Amino acid sequence: MSNFERLGLNPELLQAVSELEFERPTPIQTQAIPLLLAGHDMMGQAQTGTGKTAAFALPMLQRLDETIPGVQALVLTPTRELAIQVSQAIHQYGNPLGAHVLPIYGGQSYTRQINRLQRDTHIVVGTPGRTLDLIKQGILKLDNVHFVVLDEADEMLKMGFIEDVEAILGATPDDRMTALFSATLSKQIRKLAEQYMHDPQEVTIEEETLTVAETEQRYHLIDKKDKLAALALVLEAEAINSVLIFTKTRNGASELAEQLIARGYPAEALHGELDQNVRETLLRRFRNGDIRILIGTDVVARGVDIPSVSHVINYDLPLKGDEYVHRIGRTGRAGRSGIAISLVTPSEMWQLQNIQEYTNQPITRTPLPTPEAVYYQRDVRFLDGLDEVLEAGDLNDERSLVMEMMSYGHNAIDIAAAAIHMNRLVEQKRPIEAVREVEPRKRRSASTPFRKERGRDRDREQEAGMVKMRIALGHTHGIRPRDVVGAIANEAGIPGKAIGSIDVKKNETFFDVKEDMAGKVLAKMKRSMLRGVHMNVSRAE
Repeated sequence: MSNFERLGLNPELLQAVSELEFERPTPIQTQAIPLLLAGHDMMGQAQTGTGKTAAFALPMLQRLDETIPGVQALVLTPTRELAIQVSQAIHQYGNPLGAHVLPIYGGQSYTRQINRLQRDTHIVVGTPGRTLDLIKQGILKLDNVHFVVLDEADEMLKMGFIEDVEAILGATPDDRMTALFSATLSKQIRKLAEQYMHDPQEVTIEEETLTVAETEQRYHLIDKKDKLAALALVLEAEAINSVLIFTKTRNGASELAEQLIARGYPAEALHGELDQNVRETLLRRFRNGDIRILIGTDVVARGVDIPSVSHVINYDLPLKGDEYVHRIGRTGRAGRSGIAISLVTPSEMWQLQNIQEYTNQPITRTPLPTPEAVYYQRDVRFLDGLDEVLEAGDLNDERSLVMEMMSYGHNAIDIAAAAIHMNRLVEQKRPIEAVREVEPRKRRSASTPFRKERGRDRDREQEAGMVKMRIALGHTHGIRPRDVVGAIANEAGIPGKAIGSIDVKKNETFFDVKEDMAGKVLAKMKRSMLRGVHMNVSRAE
């Protein structure tokens, strides 16, 4: 606790931090909390999972003034899931202070939100649309607001909330404090800060901490047809408390949940198409431990905050590095350890390489558990549970049944064996299959003057002396050849004549660049954006 004490937090907040079992402040908390306690505006570049909610919530709570009526602090978030998550976190931190927090977002009853606002609400956490709506109706009054937070500002701008955000900021007092948190500090973000913030201090979490050290990252390389069987091995062999499994699509999430249920694993699917009440119920059950396996899309990565998540599994690998960071940020939180496992096919190795380049951290390949290892773990778990029951005692009724069975001529060992067999029948519904691991596809030699690529709808010949590169964006992202030329020339600082043929596909783009310029392109464009999305430039296989 001495580390948090050094940040200047008061005893009530230190008590809250202790009760939540925070072991030590994260880098963003160490840098942001003293600045905000001192009254500075600040811009924080930090990813989900780095502890940024506590970084602004704790100073916000400490700066509340009991003598000021009405709303004193406002937090804007891009989604209703994040609004709920942040408000719950602030409620936990502020409970010893008696702070009242209200989440407001679309899809929820106006009456309930209006009734709550008419009471003694100190902090509002809201999405831009519903927040601005209540401001315009004169229901949400911001006259006494002295602390404003823009959480995940880059996402709010991507989702088209810039005008709403500016209108809300314009409705708050000029002398307020403003804290802005964003995964990236783009030109548009900086322009917003310049217009609405007062000499903001900048805090950046360096690239190597995009993923937290407490999260162990590893992957298994398998055929696509073996993914479900491989997932079953992982679920059985790992010491899983609760697990989030990510798929690319909501249909994929629903289908995987059905397949796991059919195999005897109780699982639920969570995605953006579910009714809000259903989603909140699922999340509550997951937080309470009633559901241990939750399957979802990337909506879940930004909308779920459960401190006890032990594992994150990427059933489908994400295309972008920041999506991976958001996903695995659900585990390894608040100083706790966590495990992130990715099921990767040979055709997805380029995605894995892009992710490792983005996070600047290795993801270790490990062998899959064998069926024998799974059977061993089943025995260990059963015996551990049996030990707990024996330790607890209070088995008089059960002993009476054993005595009755023995009076029929059965011996005690056979009775115990039969009871164990009955108790473990459910395991027989969970088939365990051996999965053959595979090797990554070999890269073709780059020594030939040109080559034709097959099997990926790519048949342009590569020019002599050129290297073929790949961008994980295409027609569906609005990409045109001239966009690619401009981005490469501007970001990498190379002449246009060094760029060869450009081939824009549906979801990816290939271009040739002079061989002696390839290293510069990879280095300079590692984190570059095109049309608001990370380009993820890599060598084409």
